[in-house]
Amino acid sequence: MTASPNRKWWALALLSVVQFMVILDIAIVNVALPSIKVDLGFSQEDLQWVISAYALVFGGFLLLGGRAADLLGRRRMFIVGLVLFATGSLLAGLAWSEVSLIGARAVQGLGAAVISPAALSILMTTFREGRERNIALGVWGAVGGFGAAAGVLLGGFFTDVLSWEWIFFINIPVALGALVVTPFLLAESRDATAKSFDVLGAVLVTSGLSTAVLAITKANDYGWTSGTTFGLFALAAALLAAFVAVELRTQYPLMSFSIFRIKTVTGANVAGFILGTALFSMFLILTLYMQQVLGYSALKTGVAYLAVAGTSILWATVASQLVTRIGVKPVLVTGMSLLTIGMLWFTQVSVGGSYVVDLLPGFLIVGMGMPFAFVAISIAALAGIEAKDAGLASGLINTSQQIGGALGIAILSSVAVSHTETATRSGDAVPDALTTGFHAAFWVGVVIAAVGVVASAVLIRREELAAATAEAGDGETEALPIAA
Repeated sequence: MTASPNRKWWALALLSVVQFMVILDIAIVNVALPSIKVDLGFSQEDLQWVISAYALVFGGFLLLGGRAADLLGRRRMFIVGLVLFATGSLLAGLAWSEVSLIGARAVQGLGAAVISPAALSILMTTFREGRERNIALGVWGAVGGFGAAAGVLLGGFFTDVLSWEWIFFINIPVALGALVVTPFLLAESRDATAKSFDVLGAVLVTSGLSTAVLAITKANDYGWTSGTTFGLFALAAALLAAFVAVELRTQYPLMSFSIFRIKTVTGANVAGFILGTALFSMFLILTLYMQQVLGYSALKTGVAYLAVAGTSILWATVASQLVTRIGVKPVLVTGMSLLTIGMLWFTQVSVGGSYVVDLLPGFLIVGMGMPFAFVAISIAALAGIEAKDAGLASGLINTSQQIGGALGIAILSSVAVSHTETATRSGDAVPDALTTGFHAAFWVGVVIAAVGVVASAVLIRREELAAATAEAGDGETEALPIAA
């Protein structure tokens, strides 16, 4: 029994809604942090853990979550992730202390690390490579770009109109609704060739990635050249090196390194890493500029991002059509170029700036670039991947983006703080000093995004994408059974 065309697109709608929830939760917390700090008595030093706890577990467990989906069942792990995410959201909304909220955010991160690769691998195994999958990944990419912008918008709305707890409570009905319809819309699938689970590899890669994310997120506190920071990075490198050694000797490895023989997959992960580095840090610095320099409230900051969210929705359909007509590589290069131009625009923001002059043009450019980049990277990251490795490839691209995001936030925040302190010591007023710091951070962001343009042009291979599409054919998709 095969899936009807309508059923497949309903399945895509379900996967997209759940992915929107996960991406939303990365950004939605930023605007609410001041309110959380007051209500729960957070110290300034510990406040970052509301974000870092989520990022640490999310980034650390993505590869494990992706491979677990391949081996244990993609629909099954999708359901497990939904339960974890809903539980973490409920606990976060009911949090009564610093420790309880940080713990709940870690549970949310674990749920997200299971959901994202499982959902993307289900999408991959449901839609055959070529035009149909490009359309589906166009929707997926739009959700990624829109969720990142909408998170700040909705964070401001819930914090100002209701209370910060609702940024977590809103996830519960979405997750419960998804749990109800999942058995009817999603097929079960797994890699039937694997005979055992690589426990040692799972422990090593999860520990290594988590340590790397911890080193990145705490580098500003410890100092980038401190012994603690070097020690954490050295430990992460040692754990990941041990992981590689184990995987090369194991009969049924957690990660099959053969996927890196496809240069386009490698290039997509490099581009995804750089995209995460530039995009997540840009939204953070822009939010700080609007609130700390322009004096925007949480709600006004959120509304300001409507231009990004609305523009990304409009251009997402165009991006998904263009990848089929002119190819993934030109669309990706265009998307990364637009993000670079948008970041360049923000280098001129001023102390007495206005929304229309200082922010809106950049928002419109970034809103166009995001879906172009997300759609193209999502397609390239799965190009030529066999169905048995769908979860692994999905976990890998999500890991690249999340670790890139953590690194970008750490680097640009460090640059902004350093230049702000220098300007303050020189006698500049606080708004002027802050703006000086933000200028420096945006210039670093421009360089990072420009590297992404070069990487996209050099590493993405047209011939591999063409070969993968030719193998898939342009015929109707042989979808998986609706229920196993």
